[in-house]
Amino acid sequence: MWSTRKAVVAALVLVTLFFLIRHTTLSPISISTTDAPPSDQKAPSRPYPPPPQTPPTQALPKSSNKDQQVVNDLSLKPLRTRLGYYFPYENEGKFPGYVWQTWKVGPASGAFGDHLRPLEASWSQKHPGFVHEVITDHAAEPLIKYLFASVPEVAEAYSAMPLPVLKADFFRYLILLARGGIYTDIDTEALKSAAEWLPPRLDHSSVGLVIGIEADPDRPDWAEWYARRIQFCQWTIQAKAGHPVLREIVSAITEKTLELKRKGLLKHGQEPPVSVMEYTGPGIWTDTVFNYFNSHEYFEFDAKYQNITVQDFFNIKEHKKVGDVVILPITSFSPGVGQMNAGEPDDPMAFVRHDFEGSWKPENERQQ
Repeated sequence: MWSTRKAVVAALVLVTLFFLIRHTTLSPISISTTDAPPSDQKAPSRPYPPPPQTPPTQALPKSSNKDQQVVNDLSLKPLRTRLGYYFPYENEGKFPGYVWQTWKVGPASGAFGDHLRPLEASWSQKHPGFVHEVITDHAAEPLIKYLFASVPEVAEAYSAMPLPVLKADFFRYLILLARGGIYTDIDTEALKSAAEWLPPRLDHSSVGLVIGIEADPDRPDWAEWYARRIQFCQWTIQAKAGHPVLREIVSAITEKTLELKRKGLLKHGQEPPVSVMEYTGPGIWTDTVFNYFNSHEYFEFDAKYQNITVQDFFNIKEHKKVGDVVILPITSFSPGVGQMNAGEPDDPMAFVRHDFEGSWKPENERQQ
């Protein structure tokens, strides 16, 4: 009996000790709600880097229906709208420091004509801080597909063009729309840096496109030789990426090309049913520029405003600015042609000399 009592007492003592120990272990600990260290410690100085903190794992945000709706809606927009979205135009700032040219091979190739080397080199010499790229015929199409992957019909149109001259024309508009800078034919020589093309008094941030006059033929038979009475040059163009003139011409050429393709009217190596001058050349280029000058979408007009016409550019001798476009006189990009009152290559307004080799021509028609 006594042993039983001892056992019960021992059990009660053990249970009591167990609860006492458990209460002490689980007593709440006071936690500071601030980042300040205890008063008896000094906070680390500010320059001392804290230990790296592992960021908490977060779930990836789900695409909202609204975002998906925007993408879907954009795919239904006209081509020119989508080009404006993917290649926005920002007028302020400098012209991009690029010089773009095309040729069948690059300057490093032994097949690059010796007569072209000093011409090509002149652009690097006059623009030492620029990126100067000669895009080969082989590389041009993959480059266009890459730049316009978001607008695949543009690359489709480029691939569908049946003649080198069409692709050469189209390429200059495409590369300037996507990247900006200077496009110039391989048979041109830089006489002066592009930094000298615009007068110093002009706010360069207000200019997005620089073009020159190619032809100003004051003769009754001008239409036998040129596409327009005033014809803007396209062998040398300077632009900021996304300029509306480039967006409009790329849109027009793309849509026309795909229409001809659907009708089965584009045959490799054969002339298209539309003349080169009107399809991709100076004709459509000049029309697009004039359409821009007179567009209510881009310019504000008042009751006294008169449309910009060819008469505004007859026999000009210095820069003329319309909106954000600067038009240079014929001497600037066509010095030494011996007609249309063009000056010589040593004229102060002569910036680029053109050899008129025709880099776009078939190989058997190019100068050797």
